Amino acid sequence: MNRVLHKLQGDRVIWMTALFLGLISLLAVYSSISSLAFKREGGSTLHFLMKHGMMLASGGVIMYYASKLRYTIYSRLSQLAIGVVAVLLLFTLLLGSNINDASRWITIPIINQSFQTSDLAKVVLVVYLARMISKHQGQVWAFRDVLLKLMMPVGVICALILPANFSTAALLFLLCLMVMFIGEVPMKWIVAIVGLAIGSFMALVTVNEAFDLNVLPRVATWENRLTSFGEVDHDANYQVEHAKIAIASGGLLPNGPGSGASRNWLPHPYSDMIYAFIVEEYGSILGGLGLLLLYLILMYRAVRTAARCDKVFGSLVAVGLSLMLVMQAMINMAVAVNLVPVTGQPLPLVSMGGTSIWFTCLAIGIVISVSRESEGPSTKQTNGQRLRTATA
Repeated sequence: MNRVLHKLQGDRVIWMTALFLGLISLLAVYSSISSLAFKREGGSTLHFLMKHGMMLASGGVIMYYASKLRYTIYSRLSQLAIGVVAVLLLFTLLLGSNINDASRWITIPIINQSFQTSDLAKVVLVVYLARMISKHQGQVWAFRDVLLKLMMPVGVICALILPANFSTAALLFLLCLMVMFIGEVPMKWIVAIVGLAIGSFMALVTVNEAFDLNVLPRVATWENRLTSFGEVDHDANYQVEHAKIAIASGGLLPNGPGSGASRNWLPHPYSDMIYAFIVEEYGSILGGLGLLLLYLILMYRAVRTAARCDKVFGSLVAVGLSLMLVMQAMINMAVAVNLVPVTGQPLPLVSMGGTSIWFTCLAIGIVISVSRESEGPSTKQTNGQRLRTATA
C-alpha cells in the first residue's frame, strides 16, 4: 500500500477522494442495475458491472498519466485541441449518433464505443480560457482582445453544444464567466458577454420558432421541463417524483447495500438519478451528506492547490476544472431533490457512463498535476526554513 501511495504524486487527498467516489460508483451501479440487466442481458448484472469497472479502471490510468505530465503542457495542447473540439462538435451536430432525440455522440468504429463530445469540449475550453487569461495578466483588456480571446472561443463552443444539450451549454457558459471573474477580467466585459449571449439566444429562439427552421429542435423539450417544474402533475414529473420517494424511503441512517427498491421503478437509477438511489440505500447522512462532502473536499483541495501555485494558468486550471465537476454534481443532486428542472447531468465519477468517466478523470488528473508541481517548491522552501532555524 505504501509503495502505491508513494507513486501517487501530487495531492493525495484528491487521489483518495477520487478513489472513494469510484468505489461508491461500483457499489451503487451494481445494486441499481438489475432492471436494466433484466431487459438487456437476461438478468445478469455481471456484464454491466465489468464494463463499468473497466471504464473506472481505465479512467484511473488516464488520471495517473495526466497527473504525471507537467501542467504547462496542457496550455500548449489547448491551442490545437480547441480547434479539434470545434470540428468534432460540428461533426456531432450534423452526423453524430442520435440518442434520445439528440445528436450528442460520436461512435468510435474500432471499439464501438460512443462518446459525448461536449464532455471533452468542457475540459478543453476551461484549459484554453485559463491560457488566454493568464497570458493577458497585467495588460489592459481592449475590445479586440475580449472578442478574439474570450467571446469567440466561448461563443463558438457553447453554440455548437446548445442545439442538442442546453443544460451543458448553459453550465459551461456560466463556468467560463466564473473563470473570467476569478482571472480578473474587467466586470464591464463580463456583463457585455452575458448581455450578448442572452440577446443572441433570444433572437435565435425567436427566429427558429417564427420561421420553423429546426435549428433548435429541442426547444419544446426545454419549454416542457421549465413549465412542468414544480407542478403537482405526477405524469409530467414522473422522474423527479419517484426520486423524491426514493430519498424519503432512505431515511437518515443506512438501510444497507442492495436494499433499494427504487431500482425497479425509478428511471435511470444508475445514471441521472443515482444520487436518489444512493440516499435510499445509505441514508441522508452517510449517503446524501457524505457524497456531498466528498465533492466539497475535492473543491477545497483544488482551491488550496490554486492558492499555492505560483502561475496564474495553473491556479485558473485547478479552480476551473474542479468547479466544472462540483457544479455538475450540485446540479445532479439539486435535480434529485426537485430544486431545479431536470437537466440530464450525470454525477461525476459516480453515475454509470462511458467516456464521460474518462474526461472526468482527465480533469482530475490535470488538477493533480498542478498540485504536484505547486507542492514541490513550497516543500523545499519549508525544509530550507527548518534547516536555517536548526543551524541558527
